[in-house]
Amino acid sequence: MNIYSKKVTYKIIIKFLIIISIFLLLDLFNYNRALAITENNNEEVINAIEEIFENRNKAILNGDLELIEAMYDENTTYGKWACEHEKRKMKYINNWEQKQGVKFIDINPEVVVRKVSGGDNKYSVNLLCSTEYKYVYENNPEEVNISRIGTYHILNLVNRRGMWIITKEWYKDPFADSLNLDNIKTDSIKEFILNQSSRDFSNMNERRIKAIEYADKYCGAANEKKYGFTYNKDYRNFNSLGGDCANFASQILFEGGKFRKNAMWNYEKGNGTRAWLNADGFKDYMLHSGRASLIAYGNYDKVYKASFKLLPGDFVAYEKKGDVTHISVVTGADSKGYSLVSCHNTDRNKVPWDLGWSDSNIRFWLVRVHY
Repeated sequence: MNIYSKKVTYKIIIKFLIIISIFLLLDLFNYNRALAITENNNEEVINAIEEIFENRNKAILNGDLELIEAMYDENTTYGKWACEHEKRKMKYINNWEQKQGVKFIDINPEVVVRKVSGGDNKYSVNLLCSTEYKYVYENNPEEVNISRIGTYHILNLVNRRGMWIITKEWYKDPFADSLNLDNIKTDSIKEFILNQSSRDFSNMNERRIKAIEYADKYCGAANEKKYGFTYNKDYRNFNSLGGDCANFASQILFEGGKFRKNAMWNYEKGNGTRAWLNADGFKDYMLHSGRASLIAYGNYDKVYKASFKLLPGDFVAYEKKGDVTHISVVTGADSKGYSLVSCHNTDRNKVPWDLGWSDSNIRFWLVRVHY
């Protein structure tokens, strides 16, 4: 190849490289532009979701059905179902207030969006919401009680004429088992609760204290932001396999309360025994092993007075149709000494022990744990 041919070849190569560089720069520009558009859209969707959750809680506090209805597309089946569910939830919370002699004064949601997908004003969002509930008793309005409930949502949104509305929503509602309170003698219950006073737990032993500290730290979406809304990653999350409540209760007793594992009650290599993982199995094991004893059993009307005997570190088992389906661990008491519980599935942090469990067919096991 002569010198002239070499120069021609170099020029062709340089021109080719220049063209390639231009295309790469254009692709990078278009990618960054698309990324910016996506980020802006996601930010708009996230802001819309936060506003929806805030307004929904305001509607519950104020009994505003019209505000609830404005958030949903009731022309779709799923949108209508979601709307009706929220209206029933509003009614239940109001009924529980009357039974308890309390007033919710604030409901503050903290939304953590985990994934946004979609486009063209239609989006699907995966999120968790850690909601703080504040309530006061009618005869003690200066003392505010705080509970926190964590929920996990799959939410479909659409923007119509500049307004974001829900077309579909799925989440495990902590109030789903509470259809109504119509069959409970609310006047006598309310009078009894309002006549109670706060309880002093300052003399609790170290094992009970450590058990509560563990529950506070690992109650998932219901815990404080500083803990990251997560479970203990040393343990498998069994929510997708039927529930994680007994697993969490067992962790509280083992990690915090320092109960020793044994052949019947054990967890290792990502799995556990029936007594560790199953709500009914956990209740039976604790009672039959002598590690716990029964305080009271029956429907709410029968056991609510005995519930004031529960101590932090004890537990409540919830029975439906003859089968215990849930376990909550007692983690405190409110300004009237009413026992508060924490649990997984759904995540609760110091929530009144019967809130969300008001169906007349539910039976409660109130159990003292021997630390």
